[in-house]
Amino acid sequence: MGRLSSTLCLTFLILATVAFGVPPKKSINVPFGRNYFPTWAFDHIKYLNGGSEVHLVLDKYTGTGFQSKGSYLFGHFSMHIKMVAGDSAGTVTAFYLSSQNSEHDEIDFEFLGNRTGQPYILQTNVFTGGAGNREQRINLWFDPSKDYHSYSVLWNMYQIVFFVDDVPIRVFKNSKDVGVKFPFNQPMKIYSSLWNADDWATRGGLEKTNWEKAPFVASYRGFHVDGCEASVNAKFCETQGKRWWDQKEFQDLDANQYKRLKWVRKRYTIYNYCTDRVRFPVPPPECRRDRDI
Repeated sequence: MGRLSSTLCLTFLILATVAFGVPPKKSINVPFGRNYFPTWAFDHIKYLNGGSEVHLVLDKYTGTGFQSKGSYLFGHFSMHIKMVAGDSAGTVTAFYLSSQNSEHDEIDFEFLGNRTGQPYILQTNVFTGGAGNREQRINLWFDPSKDYHSYSVLWNMYQIVFFVDDVPIRVFKNSKDVGVKFPFNQPMKIYSSLWNADDWATRGGLEKTNWEKAPFVASYRGFHVDGCEASVNAKFCETQGKRWWDQKEFQDLDANQYKRLKWVRKRYTIYNYCTDRVRFPVPPPECRRDRDI
């Protein structure tokens, strides 16, 4: 009877994994200084709780930012962020990966502030070989200024997945076979910043930053990095194929994850370059593989 119960439990766990998807490995909360250092306006970064929490401050003089100590070629990267509260119009909180070369690769989260009572807009973008123009925008299903939420990127040879609290909000598949460049041979550093972009960020620049509400504060914790560290000149990851993110269950979204992605698309997407026939009369070839048409 005990053996039968164990078998049934194991079967249930396997079925549950299939049914509910396999999220990336759980992020590990570490102090800011383990993986990151400030890059500009050092006096506008505030450290709390021994460096386990960091506040970025924007005023009418400057914003601020930080970057990772290492460069990475594939992995899982996440940050817990609480956005600027209240009237955040004109402000942008960015969390992204970027290579150092002129034909750079980049994976972007950009959180566009708004007037009080209006939802934050989350814009994502992917640059490959120096070319971007792959913007997607969603309204989040919660107020990101009320509490910390997790924003993460899973990047391997097969796909790039953007997650919000383990919900996939975007996938960018490797479509090199149809002529679309994919970031696979340029290590990237991780960056985050809080800055003023009222020339474009809110309603195309119509809503300006209200400096009477300054200073604006974005709060961070978590600082999780689980990647293949490489020199900026590395062309491949020396552990390629051996890390958890290379395994079969992370080479594509499963049925449940695609269902959740479809939910985001249907209820919260406000712009998708894949469906913009003014800019792209013929849909870019990756859009069909990414199930975005």
